[in-house]
Amino acid sequence: MSSTGEKTDAPKSTENGDRTSITSVRHADDELLAKLGYKSEFRREFSLIETIAFAFSIMGVVASVSSTLSFPLVSGGHVGMVFGWLIPCFFVMTIAASLAELTSAMPTSAGLYYFSAKLAPPRWAPLASWITGWANVTGQVSLVCSIDFTCAQMIVTALSVGSDGAINLGAGATFGILLAILFTHGIVCSAATSVLARLNIMYVIINIGTTIAAIVVLLARSGEQRVSTETAFTMFENNTGWSNNGWAFLLAFTAPMWTLTGYDSAAHISEETANAAHAAPIAILVGVGATASLGWLLSIAASFATASVPDLLDTTLPLPMGQLFLNILGKNGMLAIWSLIIIVQYVTGAAQGVDASRVVFAFARDNALPGSRWWKRMHPYTHTPVNAVWLVIVLSGICGILGFSETALSSLAGASVIGLYVSYVTPIFLRITSGRDKLVPGPFTLGKWFVPIGVVAVCWVTFIIVLLVFPPEVNPTADTMNYTVVIIMGVFVFASVSWAVSARKWFKGPVKTVEEEDATPNEYDEKNEGAQVDEKSVGSH
Repeated sequence: MSSTGEKTDAPKSTENGDRTSITSVRHADDELLAKLGYKSEFRREFSLIETIAFAFSIMGVVASVSSTLSFPLVSGGHVGMVFGWLIPCFFVMTIAASLAELTSAMPTSAGLYYFSAKLAPPRWAPLASWITGWANVTGQVSLVCSIDFTCAQMIVTALSVGSDGAINLGAGATFGILLAILFTHGIVCSAATSVLARLNIMYVIINIGTTIAAIVVLLARSGEQRVSTETAFTMFENNTGWSNNGWAFLLAFTAPMWTLTGYDSAAHISEETANAAHAAPIAILVGVGATASLGWLLSIAASFATASVPDLLDTTLPLPMGQLFLNILGKNGMLAIWSLIIIVQYVTGAAQGVDASRVVFAFARDNALPGSRWWKRMHPYTHTPVNAVWLVIVLSGICGILGFSETALSSLAGASVIGLYVSYVTPIFLRITSGRDKLVPGPFTLGKWFVPIGVVAVCWVTFIIVLLVFPPEVNPTADTMNYTVVIIMGVFVFASVSWAVSARKWFKGPVKTVEEEDATPNEYDEKNEGAQVDEKSVGSH
């Protein structure tokens, strides 16, 4: 009897111990969040695996490569596909590593603009936070729009192939499909955190499975169309119109730079993540590393399968990758794998919608957006910022008007990359300058390497910002102009005027949402400083 009793009690004891452990971890997360100045408002439903899945899914590697294949085809051909992808990945890893260190020390949905406020000199902390926040919001919304726009293009491509060219939808119909996709994403992104966390496991399985399938079919089914190894890796073709081949090749970097965005999502959902100081930095590094690696393999496979770069560029389909699959697999095979790629891109857009809404919520929580009192409201049932979700959807729909331009993808991709990477590099720059001695590292730290890694990251982003404002071809017209500068400058002017006229008087950086007695005394508080930055140190303990 005694033995039997012990056997039946053991699992209960283990189960109770597991529950206690999970509860302790979540309590520690909330305690750290309180030290950072915020009250816990989300349910911590994301595990380590689910956080990694979210960061990986938001980059949607197979769909992103399929959406942006035109960039390397124009800017280098085979060399553009292979090395135009590989080279930027090394530099992006330095940015990801730097952000992982900051996220580990300060895991909050505010993320980047919070980091900037805490690492800048106290006098400049509000301005640093303001610049970073607006850049991040701009990049987030532009990225939602660009992802869903390419998803709409994929659907148009499928309709054209399925109807043997009988259905060729124009810009107006594509815009209508974009709005429909955005509406459904608004519904998905409004769901409870537990639902979103579980969905991400399914997302990552579809994403990886489709990517591997695409690599295999491009290599195995290309047959006589497959080019030699020498051609796949060394044949250079300049189809840009720029006379300088080196400059033309650099424009191929747009594809991986657009794909490798959104990995700061792990920081923005850190208030919904258990053991966030450990899980979030791991998710950033694994997400970027896996996307960069799989994307390069897929680009190599596409290079081998491309018998003629000019033929792909001359396709009547919206996306050259659709033509490549059609050439290799025929109509039915192309539609089969293309359907999976559409699903991946749809899922990527949904994940990015969640990320963008968390950024808007966090910025509104600190009263930095017009109408903040609306956008920071949490839905009482789902415990998610539903109002912020729909603000992102509406703004993305407005950005979608650029779809009527011939360079829509270049403009949207450029705006999202510049907005996001400015927000990435600002706290990194502050970390290696004014914030060198302020950060108390979390579980993940770069140690003494944070300065050289940070310097490389800052230099790379400076270079890429200049690159992405250039038009994709020489002598652009109104139709072929790169409208990236219009989006970026529009937001910059608005944010600058708002700061000069009003915000500088009342915006003091991150606003504490916990009472003094509710938070453990910590290094983040500095008397009478609005941004609450300590001269000595910031970070987790």
